[in-house]
Amino acid sequence: MGIKNLKGLFIKRLDWYIISKFLGTYFFAIALIISIVVVFDYNENIDDFTNYNVPFKAIVFDYYMNFVPYITNMFSALFVFIAVIYFTSKLADNSEIIAAFASGVSFKRLLRPYMISAGIIAVLTYILGAYVIPLSSQTRIDFEVKYKGKDQIETARNIQLEIDPNTIAYIERYDSRNKTGYRFSLDKFEDKRLVSHMTARTITYHPEEQYKWTAKNWTIRELYDDKEVIRSNTRQPLDTIIKFEPSDFLITLGMQETMTSPKLMEYITRQKERGMANIKEFEVEYHKRIAMSFAAFILTIIGASLSSKKTKGGMGLSLGIGLGLSFSYILFQTISSTFALNGNTPVVLAVWLPNILYSFIAAYLYWKAPK
Repeated sequence: MGIKNLKGLFIKRLDWYIISKFLGTYFFAIALIISIVVVFDYNENIDDFTNYNVPFKAIVFDYYMNFVPYITNMFSALFVFIAVIYFTSKLADNSEIIAAFASGVSFKRLLRPYMISAGIIAVLTYILGAYVIPLSSQTRIDFEVKYKGKDQIETARNIQLEIDPNTIAYIERYDSRNKTGYRFSLDKFEDKRLVSHMTARTITYHPEEQYKWTAKNWTIRELYDDKEVIRSNTRQPLDTIIKFEPSDFLITLGMQETMTSPKLMEYITRQKERGMANIKEFEVEYHKRIAMSFAAFILTIIGASLSSKKTKGGMGLSLGIGLGLSFSYILFQTISSTFALNGNTPVVLAVWLPNILYSFIAAYLYWKAPK
């Protein structure tokens, strides 16, 4: 279907035409590029798969079924750019955009279906990144640790954290393999006065029940104004509820990727209240999910503005510039996130800096685009 006589009711036909072209090209680009990525990834890891005798079912369902959505979401910005530039350049080369302008459609009006498409992609990207992919990432990460030799943090030392404003816990060493902490102490205060001091040689976490720990070789001292009560037992374990869990202090490989956005925010808030400093990776992940979704609008404007003008060289030049900008966006986003992780740059500023910069680029290209 061409773009002709675009007045009155036919404006809606223009919207559906561009939306179908945009989304169709977007998903086709995803299928094409991801197929190539999977082939390269399989060739790179075939030795590991062979050496570990990985079952074919595990490769397909535990790894690639979770790897593909992860990579797709990571490079969503690139797919948006490719889709917009490719099909818009074809519209320009076929003089369809010129026909739309001749029918009284402004460039601003022409962008409406583009932004609707970008909105659909942004919502889809956010839902995948915030809710769907985190639930499947743990399976992928477990596979990589088991069969691809990726390191996994299994111990932590000298752990001290604030359980609540009046309770401080300390563990000299924690081993995730047996879920046990060694040389544990728990201090409770009232009005800055110590009222209870608990120690245990070991304390073991029970993941089947939240906050449940079992202390062995334990002693509890309760301090009152005029006396002190001591209870201890070296043989009988003590089951107790202490409101913290290993995930509060043991940061495992890719842990932030396995949390949905609500759980991420809950974790960040809880860790800040407890005075923990190792949460920047979690803050970056939380804000990156929102920033990546919003980027679909910015990159759509840039792509449409670049490729809406008919050029003698066809789509080659526009596609080259678009790919350069999309790769530079992804690179800049990685670098700016590093500023937050390794420097003193505020997390929100570091994550949103690429969007801020490319918003100015989008505004300039929109202003320069044919009207």
